[in-house]
Amino acid sequence: MVNPVPARPSNRRQHFAREAEAPLRPILAPHEPQSSSFPEPEKLPLRWVYAFWICGILALFALHFPHLLADFPNNSPWLDPSKYTDEGWYGNAAMRWYLTGHWFLRGDFNPAVALPIWPLLLAAVFHFTGVSLAADRALALCVFGLNLLLAYLVLRTQASKWVALLAVTILVTSPFLYAFSRLAILEPPLICFLLLSWLLALRLPHSSSRTQTLLLAAIGLLLCLMVLTKTTAIFILPSTLFLITAAYGFRWTSLRALATAVAAAALPWCAWYFLLVRPHYRTDYQYLFDANHWPQPTNFTGWIAAFWYALHGSLWISPTLCVTAVPVLLLALIPSRSAKASAVPPSGQNAHLWTNPLIIASLLAAAGYVFFAGWHNNPQPRYYEAVIYPLCFILSLGAARLIDRSRPFLLRVSGAAALAVIATVSIAGVFRIAGYLRHPDYTFVNAARGVTGYIDHHPGPHRLLLSISGDDIQMITHLPAICDDYGTWDLPYRIHAYQPGWYATWNEMDPGTLTDLQTQYSLEQVASFPAFDDPDRNLLLLYRMIPLPPAKQTYSAKDEQAANAGK
Repeated sequence: MVNPVPARPSNRRQHFAREAEAPLRPILAPHEPQSSSFPEPEKLPLRWVYAFWICGILALFALHFPHLLADFPNNSPWLDPSKYTDEGWYGNAAMRWYLTGHWFLRGDFNPAVALPIWPLLLAAVFHFTGVSLAADRALALCVFGLNLLLAYLVLRTQASKWVALLAVTILVTSPFLYAFSRLAILEPPLICFLLLSWLLALRLPHSSSRTQTLLLAAIGLLLCLMVLTKTTAIFILPSTLFLITAAYGFRWTSLRALATAVAAAALPWCAWYFLLVRPHYRTDYQYLFDANHWPQPTNFTGWIAAFWYALHGSLWISPTLCVTAVPVLLLALIPSRSAKASAVPPSGQNAHLWTNPLIIASLLAAAGYVFFAGWHNNPQPRYYEAVIYPLCFILSLGAARLIDRSRPFLLRVSGAAALAVIATVSIAGVFRIAGYLRHPDYTFVNAARGVTGYIDHHPGPHRLLLSISGDDIQMITHLPAICDDYGTWDLPYRIHAYQPGWYATWNEMDPGTLTDLQTQYSLEQVASFPAFDDPDRNLLLLYRMIPLPPAKQTYSAKDEQAANAGK
């Protein structure tokens, strides 16, 4: 008696099955088994290791929430001006809406016209909490927590669980991210939309045709949200577009997918701009770009220096991690013995890194934002918050590739050394974060309360404060304020229209600002408040603005008519 043999598909059917899967090899579905030298055992002890690891990550994330009102860490290497201004500027629309009933203030700095996403999110939070800096920063930290989860999910599409947890560990133990994730600035939501677009793009090959269309529309909407969160998103959009192209095997069908995503991004942006911004707020929209324009180099040497300093700025993240990432990536690109001997290219964690779409997308995102910093010619530490995530992806995937059993012994040793460096940096980061937690400073909050307290105890005809940090002070104490440095109206016309009674500046008076103020006011310094550690901005000076007699004012009705004609 012959035992029945299970029927096998014909060679023709196998051929077509391989052809259908070929374009999608670079990307793995989350549910597919990962090809790895370190498979995921089902043993109970390893499950407990993962459980403790995850609990440790959650505990480290929770350590970001204490002392929400504390200063940006003093005596740190990151002298970023955002800690004086950006939290108030980019949340002033939501703040004004709940304090005054109007989100827009004519002539003042109104970034929400071009960047509405963060104010809208913040307005939803203020509906329940009221206006406060603590609520503003708590929302930013919740977005940071979502970014950690998205980073894990993105890496799980390409690697084993321990690789994804390794990247999240680098992020959550980074003192750099600890400092900037606690500021309510625009980078965290920008990164959130970027990672979510990556996750959806990596899911494209494993979805039905109808689902793919929906995913492409969702990706396009996320691209629009990125640009409406921060306009510099255009420098990292190519990374998402690359993932879409890779999902379709770089074939002509990818052009249709790209067109779908771009159309889904362009439609809501055009609706926002042409239906609301252009008819009513075009001047404020254009002013955002004019205000952020910095002097450009005039020769080739100057441009080389600008881009070199932008690249060098990556060291703000961590000199050790940045230096380690370069040899890890280069060594991981060396093919393994099994890959050389096999005619079928490997996939997953064992795939060549140059065929891994997440590696290429990470390089594109990091290079795009470094390019922006150089082209902008004003690299600031906060910009590199968008670079640390791709850096961690490259480090984790590269180290996992190096320690693969199919690699030569020396490469496996270098991979183990890279993991040791990552572990050392992470442990050192935990101790540094603990130091920030043990010694919080509240100098800026105290200075803002001191300014408001002095004004309340010395009432005058006008309680309005004029200051570059006025929106931050208003966020903390609800003292009404306008900005002296940025605004669509010239400063003489602005102070003529709003008649502030007080002026606050850092360390010294700007000669140009003083000239503008003296057209209508004399200034009397009444108080000073120490704040922060920046040698150029560590003393907040408060002045009383005393109106000049009409005969001594140099700002005339003729100037006002000219200003009105230009607005």
